[in-house]
Amino acid sequence: MARRHRKSDIEDLIDLASILPWWLGLSIAVLSYFLLHPFAEVSVPQATSIRDIAGPLTAQVIRTGAMFGQYLLPFVFLLGAGASALKVYRNKKLLAEAVGTASSADLMDLSWEDFEHLVGEAFRERGFSVSETAPGPDGGVDLALRKDGELHLVQCKRWRARKVGVEVVRELYGVMSARGAVGGYVVSSGTFSQEAHNFAKGRNIELWDGAKLKAVIRQGRNSLRPAPSPGPKDISIPPRQGQGAMETTPSCPQCGAHMVLRTAKRGSNAGQQFWGCSAFPRCRGTQPLSPT
Repeated sequence: MARRHRKSDIEDLIDLASILPWWLGLSIAVLSYFLLHPFAEVSVPQATSIRDIAGPLTAQVIRTGAMFGQYLLPFVFLLGAGASALKVYRNKKLLAEAVGTASSADLMDLSWEDFEHLVGEAFRERGFSVSETAPGPDGGVDLALRKDGELHLVQCKRWRARKVGVEVVRELYGVMSARGAVGGYVVSSGTFSQEAHNFAKGRNIELWDGAKLKAVIRQGRNSLRPAPSPGPKDISIPPRQGQGAMETTPSCPQCGAHMVLRTAKRGSNAGQQFWGCSAFPRCRGTQPLSPT
């Protein structure tokens, strides 16, 4: 069996630098040179006896480390900044290509890495900060999202042949509970089983198939304003799943903003769903849920 390649410390540092925003990596590269350069220029005092050798020896070690570090660290972080900038460019290009195509079938032609990057970019367009999770026992979570201090988790499934089943949704729900996430998303290039849709209802889990992902990308950041925190008398839950859900979302009759599906918590209508304005509490427009 072939021996697995183990990355060097330099490669690990470059990978770490590439995760940072490119401008931050560039700033660290410049700053590290100006911080280390003065130490590289310090003259080392001569030892006058064996007992006095510790001070000059320590100074020489620091000077030698600074001499190499003043060039090595900027080089590493410049490479990381370049990789980060290239990643941003590729993700923007993926997003533009996805918007330009008419159907969702082309999503299945993407590699799983590109599909994950495309999903991350779609959430950035919605105002989330996005970080990729490291491989490990995380229940298959690929992306961690944050907005207004709240955590959301995402699983990406680029599957060609079969539907995403309820097991995947259950797995994500368990990880959400363990990590204290307020919401979750399962995003697939294909479709979901009816059991998966049924389990996701009422659990703050949204299921995005290929058509939904395309619709979200096209709608863009301006028309996808974040929903407000639920008021004291109602709580927002994910829109009903299924193809065409984006088109059936009504507009507020009072201010024209898009509406979100809520569930009444109190009163004679407790437990019943209705459409509430996404601009709540600034706008309190409501609309009854049309029977399906």
